[in-house]
Amino acid sequence: MHWRSKLLHPTNHAPKDYNSLTTPVYRASTVVFENTKGIIDNWRQKTHGYTYGLFGSPTVVELGIRIAEIEGAHHTFIVPGGQAAISTVYLAFCKTGSHCLVPYSAYGPNKELAYGLLKNMGIEVQTYDPSIGAGIADLIKPNTHLIWTESPGSITMEIQDVPAIIKAAKARGVAVAIDNTYSAGVMFDAFKHGVDVSVQALTKYIGGHSDLVLGSLSVANNALYEKVGSIWAQLGMNVSPDDASLALRGLQTLGVRLEKLEASALKIAKWLKDHADVELVLHPALPDCGGHEIWKRDFTGSASVFSFVFKEHVPKEQVITFVESLKFFKLGFSWGGTQSLAMVYPGLHRPNRDYKDRLVRLNIGLEEPDDLIADISAAIEKVIR
Repeated sequence: MHWRSKLLHPTNHAPKDYNSLTTPVYRASTVVFENTKGIIDNWRQKTHGYTYGLFGSPTVVELGIRIAEIEGAHHTFIVPGGQAAISTVYLAFCKTGSHCLVPYSAYGPNKELAYGLLKNMGIEVQTYDPSIGAGIADLIKPNTHLIWTESPGSITMEIQDVPAIIKAAKARGVAVAIDNTYSAGVMFDAFKHGVDVSVQALTKYIGGHSDLVLGSLSVANNALYEKVGSIWAQLGMNVSPDDASLALRGLQTLGVRLEKLEASALKIAKWLKDHADVELVLHPALPDCGGHEIWKRDFTGSASVFSFVFKEHVPKEQVITFVESLKFFKLGFSWGGTQSLAMVYPGLHRPNRDYKDRLVRLNIGLEEPDDLIADISAAIEKVIR
């Protein structure tokens, strides 16, 4: 055999019994078959075996299996990001003429999708008050096919009575989905409460190091596996095995990171609550935060992200200068990583509350909380006092 052919068809191979603690990174598009009888092109790899790289290499499939295990799901699909998971859910449950409900406190791009692509497709998405609870029954129409929940809500941390919403939805045969990123899929047991679909931005706590963008979409049963899976496959929701490997690494330290992040965030939130220039701290674990009793009933812990609102004597310009004066906190979107972040939201709209551009969202990282408190205090003294 010519040496060029040997490059592609070696006669010797390394032994395959390397029993590693970590899942290997399988980079492959093409899957080869033993014979023509075994050839099949099907996305159901857990029953049909591996057929094509688009549906996930063993690295990606392993990540899905592990997330399904900690969430208590029937199956988990891995997708390129949290927004990809949200989009797949909409397209799996809705068609032209469908009506959907989404809390007005939900992740911004969810609502952008609703008012953009979905509207153009003839799908109506109606926002609702996240505190509505069982009252959501009054908003369900004959053509309502999907209800989104997200608890706590993005930025303003509204806690939803998800069990009450599920009860009302099930009585009318409506599917319920939750964006469960805040709880990392573990602090709120979505499937125990009866949710049909749970999505996460694995970019946040599962990844944990701000170095990947991934999402997950978990389903409650085999019927939903078929319903969602067919859309997932048609959309070509392929992800990199290298990113999946990073997420598998992140899973190993998720428990200790969440414990540290929760303790630090609570310490800083309590300090801010007593500060003379702070009007309100939006952290669901604080007894005076709206929805705290529901959070205490349904959740097993809190996360690294929360918001606070300066008092009225602090104008918008000083709020902006405050976040720009922070040293440890970097200006950036997202959360759940090792480094602390701060973000302002000028023009933030909530129907029942006007924060008047005085709201700041913090993501607490793995720095020592006393250093972060000192950073916040110094910025307030420099800019406001």
